[in-house]
Amino acid sequence: MAALPLGLDLPVGRATGNQMSATRRCRPRHAVIRRHVHCSQDTGSTYYEQSGSVPQAQGGVCPRIARRAIAPVSRSLVVASSSALSATHASLPPLLRSVRLRIVVLVALALLVCNADRVIMSVAVVPLGQQLGWTPATIGLVHSSFLWGYALTPTVGGALADRFGGHRVLGIGVLVWSLATLFTPVAVHMSLPLLFATRALMGVGEGVALPCMNNLLARWVAKGERSRAVGACMAGFHVGSMSGLLAAPPLLAWGGAPGPFIVCGTVGVLWALVWAFAATSHPSEHKSITQAEVDYVTQGKSPSTEPGGGKGLGMPPFGLLLSKKATWSVMIANFVNNWGIFILQAWMPVYLKQAVGVDLKAAAWLSALPWLSMAITGFFAGAIADGLLQKGWNTTKVRKVMQCLGFMGPCLALLYLNLAAASLTPLTAIVALMFALGTNSFSQAGFLVNFQEIGPRYAGVLHGMSNTLGTVAGIVGTALTGYILQAGGSWSQVLMLSCAIYVVGTSLWLLLATGERVFD
Repeated sequence: MAALPLGLDLPVGRATGNQMSATRRCRPRHAVIRRHVHCSQDTGSTYYEQSGSVPQAQGGVCPRIARRAIAPVSRSLVVASSSALSATHASLPPLLRSVRLRIVVLVALALLVCNADRVIMSVAVVPLGQQLGWTPATIGLVHSSFLWGYALTPTVGGALADRFGGHRVLGIGVLVWSLATLFTPVAVHMSLPLLFATRALMGVGEGVALPCMNNLLARWVAKGERSRAVGACMAGFHVGSMSGLLAAPPLLAWGGAPGPFIVCGTVGVLWALVWAFAATSHPSEHKSITQAEVDYVTQGKSPSTEPGGGKGLGMPPFGLLLSKKATWSVMIANFVNNWGIFILQAWMPVYLKQAVGVDLKAAAWLSALPWLSMAITGFFAGAIADGLLQKGWNTTKVRKVMQCLGFMGPCLALLYLNLAAASLTPLTAIVALMFALGTNSFSQAGFLVNFQEIGPRYAGVLHGMSNTLGTVAGIVGTALTGYILQAGGSWSQVLMLSCAIYVVGTSLWLLLATGERVFD
């Protein structure tokens, strides 16, 4: 006996009892229930249909009864066909055992190491500056020298990742910046030019990190998971800031100036060894992944995201990319974002020491809290954005709303720090900075995921181009802050300049941005 959905059994063969009575009353001539088993690879669904022109067996069922059973079953065909993705989901391994989650976690750890290596200098520079007699302008150059190298590789690294795969490019980048971190204590005591060159080399390695992240996520993460994946990776990035700031003081006490650089550099080298054997550029190249997960991740994506899909790209079409408003929207957004981020990252401990009067150890601990708020809020921002998209919000609308929150939140926080400067306490200052960086993390569900939407084929190079402009913002912003303070200016000038830049950036984003695909 074949069981229909809805619990109705249509017998084949001799009928008895009520079934026979129904047959006698109806006396049909031509009606048969034919069972068709549809073995779809996607759904594995079974369906039934009614067909005529075949004499019914004596024990068959009345066509009217059959039609009542078949009507809802026919409607279920639509449901069955539309549930292909659900069935695919059912065959997926649990998320916690999925390979794509491992890749996201490894990328997040790379970004954690990236930012930890970067920020330890913002703490170490205080005792080093006192010991070596560095002026605020010199400290500004020490910070900005990292960005000299960082400006060189985002576009090149993104193009290489699009062409050859993010796995190899990211691994080399982490190894380069980790070795440069290990060499930093030697360069500090040899000469300033050598220190500048070492910091620049570190920037060369770190410049490929974010473009490789977007390249890898465009290939490893399903469309509906993009915002959350970027949020998770950027959470690692910001936890790196927090970890570096918290670890630097005890590591300085333990090993002197070399301590933080030796520990962080060693961790980076170890990560590169794990990455070499645990990851690939594309899901289908991974030995441990199931075919169901590969199909789920790659569904509906551009052929250019397939293995080898970028090898025919050649030189990126920079003229075409720069001719579109969407490209300029993400580039300007990256400039504005990095202006605020790099100034706070480099100068926050000094700001808390000078403006609020806390000591170095307390400044390091307090400086870590805003980055923690950014890591937590960024993940939830990604979940909110994906949720809005699932509810039917237009992609462009979601990206514009997220980015406006990401710019105007920090603007309001910095405005408060300026207006309340005379009455600031360590608590109120750190709460304002937590609000600034916490709301800034909405940018991760704004411009930072937008590269994969406007041009998945060029996600790496688009991020690289915008990151290059963002690095210019970091170079100018961190160095200019030092010169403003040395020239007798105040933190008020620094804060208000940043507010103005946030307002202009928000206006241009609303005017230029889109969530639709622009480049095939």
